[in-house]
Order: sequence, then C-alpha cells, then structure tokens
Amino acid sequence: MEQSNVHASGVSVGGISAGQLRSFIEKIERLEDEKAEIANTIRDVFAEAKAEGFDVKVMRQVIRMRKMKKEELAE
Repeated sequence: MEQSNVHASGVSVGGISAGQLRSFIEKIERLEDEKAEIANTIRDVFAEAKAEGFDVKVMRQVIRMRKMKKEELAE
C-alpha cells in the first residue's frame, strides 16, 4: 500500500500544511494578477504619451537611465 505525503491531520511529512501551501499559492496568483494589471496600465500610459507626440523609445531609455546607480550612469 502506497503512503501519502499528507497525514489525515492535513500536515505533510515535510512539516508544511496543505492549507499553508494553498495560501502561498493563492497569494502568488493574486500578485501575478496585480502585476499583469500594472503592466497593462504602464502600456496604456506609453500609448497615451505616444498619442501626445512623445517618443516612447526615448522615454524608455530615460526610465532605464534613472534606474541606474550614479556610478554606472557616470560611465
């Protein structure tokens, strides 16, 4: 007879409960959904800027430069 990794109490042999694992997975799924929403919003802002005549490629480059450390930027 094959033994399951989860006991009747819901606690796995490794010490993590099934409920705790489900909670982590659901939290990650919610964050992934939020990340997708934010990416869509950013895309909309770039589209709006482009419609107003701004150069989106230059905007992306400026954003990339602003993320850099001062030492890297000086190079």
